[in-house]
Amino acid sequence: MQADSSDLIRRAIRSVPDWPQPGVVFRDITPVLQDARSFRTLIDLFVYRYMGKRIDLIACVDARGFIIGSALAYALNVGFVPIRKHGNLPGRKVSEIYTLEYGQSEVEVHTDAVRTGQRVVLIDDLVATGGTMLAAIKLLQRLGANVLEAAAIVDLPELGGSAKIATTGTPFYAVCDFKDSEN
Repeated sequence: MQADSSDLIRRAIRSVPDWPQPGVVFRDITPVLQDARSFRTLIDLFVYRYMGKRIDLIACVDARGFIIGSALAYALNVGFVPIRKHGNLPGRKVSEIYTLEYGQSEVEVHTDAVRTGQRVVLIDDLVATGGTMLAAIKLLQRLGANVLEAAAIVDLPELGGSAKIATTGTPFYAVCDFKDSEN
């Protein structure tokens, strides 16, 4: 069942060559979201993975992670924590600067988003070099969260992000992965 569901998701992901720059193949999850069967299957994969586990919050990275994470938090009946790009949150927050494939960025979260000891699953759409996910893990841990797992729809293992996440001791899960050479 898991393999069939993962394959359905993988086949629905669109590969866009040379975007956002020449030589990069962008893995677009939009077709997964647009197709009711694929979207439901994706959410169900995550729900079944985490159902019955003691989870307090689903934290998600701006912006595509919000789509999956909010549906997952709703289905699991747990809270939702948005980790936003710099400048998008009012009030007291903590931030983390990180390196992307194409430059540098920053994410932030409200200081009261997580209480010490809360059990959190972190969700994003894709892991490439891992910078965004690693920054989000650091933010959550600085607030005292116990990050149970980092998860994504797509892993690009050749770019090393999932391996970097593993070095933090945080388990990592991806619905599917793509090699650079695959179209």
